[in-house]
Amino acid sequence: MSGPVLAVNQVGKSFKNKQIIKDISFEVKKGEIMAILGPNGAGKSTTIRSIMGILHPDEGTVKFHGHSAGSIPRHRIGYLPEERGLYKKVSIMDILLYFAELKDYPVKKAKERALTYLKKLGLEGKEKSSIEELSKGMGQKVQFIASIIHEPDLLILDEPFSGLDPVSQELIKSEIKELANKGTAILLSAHQMNVVEELCDRLFMIHRGQKVISGTMEEVKAQYANYKCVIRGNNEESILARLPQVQRVEQSGELATLYLEANIQPSTWLKQLPEEIQIQELTVSRISLHEIFIDIATDKKLLGEGEKSA
Repeated sequence: MSGPVLAVNQVGKSFKNKQIIKDISFEVKKGEIMAILGPNGAGKSTTIRSIMGILHPDEGTVKFHGHSAGSIPRHRIGYLPEERGLYKKVSIMDILLYFAELKDYPVKKAKERALTYLKKLGLEGKEKSSIEELSKGMGQKVQFIASIIHEPDLLILDEPFSGLDPVSQELIKSEIKELANKGTAILLSAHQMNVVEELCDRLFMIHRGQKVISGTMEEVKAQYANYKCVIRGNNEESILARLPQVQRVEQSGELATLYLEANIQPSTWLKQLPEEIQIQELTVSRISLHEIFIDIATDKKLLGEGEKSA
């Protein structure tokens, strides 16, 4: 089996004696979508910039297809930065061909790919338009095309959905999935946890510059997230709180969310519900990635991660 496309090993970086990231290690494989997550200031951008060579880590190594930092072939990497920036008075096609040329990609092939992606992303016929003529969302889509025009082996996307309407988000999600299906290794940073949960194969979450959780979505939820039960019905919170294996209850009107203890079997637990509990609707599910993110980012530690081995 071939090695990972990207291997980050024990990377650390400090500024003015303050450690921003410490002992960051993860891999991204061919055809995989890996999310790097964390609250603002957690160290995501520093990690990404260290991978790109914009910053030089103080400790650790970054390898791309086995190449170390000094010899990484940049033309095989695509990067969509969080800070967008396109030449506003230049035509879309000229911008895309310029980005392709920077990556030593054939002009004829780049033009064909540009026209294909402009059509797929709803920008057909606008190749001669300048960026300043476009809406912010359209400009975002052009920047996305610029990051993939040269068929990169590794694609790094920093907040690719920022500023996009729901329809445009779906278009970009579809393209990201297709790129992964064709073998592109993708490292994605985003704040839309529902999108990450739907899109990504694995995740790596940073808080205060260090890893807090990592693994596949299923592994993370099994490791970190207990089950919750949502009941709609006219029930007193005190009665629900006394139910077996209930850690806490959040109630709003007739809707109550019961957060359950670790390692329960939902089918067994449901059989224990007393008949006097009124149930109009009931769902049992793992706690969402959004809830895990909020719990970690706010240091609530309400979800019982300490009860399990990391």
